Parts: sequence; C-alpha cells; structure tokens
Amino acid sequence: MTKGIFITATGTDIGKTYVSALIVKSMRKAGFNCGYYKPALSGAQTNKYGTIIPGDCAYVFKTAGLNLQPENYVSYIFKPAVSPHLAAQIENKPIKLEKIKQDFERIKKEFDYLLVEGAGGIVCPFNIEEGILLPDVIKSLNLDTIVVADAGLGTINSVVLTAEYAKHHGINIKGIILNNYDQTDIMHRDNKIMIEKLTGLKVLAEVEKDAKSIDITEIEPLFKGV
Repeated sequence: MTKGIFITATGTDIGKTYVSALIVKSMRKAGFNCGYYKPALSGAQTNKYGTIIPGDCAYVFKTAGLNLQPENYVSYIFKPAVSPHLAAQIENKPIKLEKIKQDFERIKKEFDYLLVEGAGGIVCPFNIEEGILLPDVIKSLNLDTIVVADAGLGTINSVVLTAEYAKHHGINIKGIILNNYDQTDIMHRDNKIMIEKLTGLKVLAEVEKDAKSIDITEIEPLFKGV
C-alpha cells in the first residue's frame, strides 16, 4: 500500500513547491521511494520548441533527482498564471475530480510514498460550476494534510484561518511547516509558539531560507496508507 500526504499552504507564493521538493528529496535520500503528483498547475511556460513545461513538477523532480517526465505527473497544466478554475475556463478544459482520482491511482503504483501538492491556499477553486474547491480534491484522494506557512509577520492569522477552514470542511491537518524560518528572529520563534498554542497543531519542521534539505523526522510518519 502506498502512503500519501497532501501539501497545501496559507496562500500563494508561500513556498509550497520549494518545501515539497525538499521533502521528496530528503525522503529519497533517506531511502524511501517517494514520488510527487500535482492535480492542477497554472502558469506553465513553454520551451523553445513550443512544448509546455509544468514548472512546479519539473522543479521538484530536478531537486529530488527524479529522472521522470514531469508532464506525466500533473493532471491539468494551464498556461495562464491565474487560479486553476479561471485558467480552466480560459483554456476551455474543465477540471474533473474523476481524472484527478484516476491519475492519482496510476501514479501511486510507482512509489511507496507519494506527496501530492495543491494549488494556492486551502480555498483554491478548481471548478466553480461543479462546486469543486481544493478541500474536495483532498477528500477525494483520502489524504491527510500538512500546511506550509511563512515564518514571518502575519502568519499567525493565516495559519489559524487555514486550520479552522480546513477543520470545518473535514480536512485532517497533521501539522505545520514554517518556511523562511530564522531561529535568531524573536518574532519567528514567537510565531511558532503562538501557532501551536492557538491551533493545537505541531510545527513539524522549520525551513531556513535557501535550505537544501528538511528534517523529515516528524513528517515521514504522517504519510497515510491509501
């Protein structure tokens, strides 16, 4: 049975892909056959040959040393750098939960551990016409979730709101990862304390700026059999 975990964040450009890459890299370095899957990706670029490149997935694979074709590990790849629901409307390619579930089932057969990365924050819309938001994707894959948050100013509010929304919508958050963490910064240290106190969730790891690895001691046991 493959073990999986879902990575979301408190918002866009928090470092979700960066942290996901570090987790997959560190898991594989520790001897775990860990892979990566992303249901929907916006803002994809094209190379000089006109081939579309799923940047987030390509970055994770390069960082983790996975010699695979990234386009085979993303269900929906859109060029517009907007929310997945709007990108899907622009390209007339509606996002369907069934395809996401089928791809997830296919990809998880290749790995013993599979990290699934969301898009944007916890309220990210995927298909408004069918009422599909990110929590619906997470629940359809039967995965627990880790939230990536920035360590700096404003993160207490963002983490508490994300945790409360997720809880209200039946998402099981297993913990928080703080990105851009500076141990010498009194605010960062206090943010960690306050986040744990106000949410009841554990900060699983602190990731310094430009870190090349992440401590997976608290993360690996949270992968759920699916």
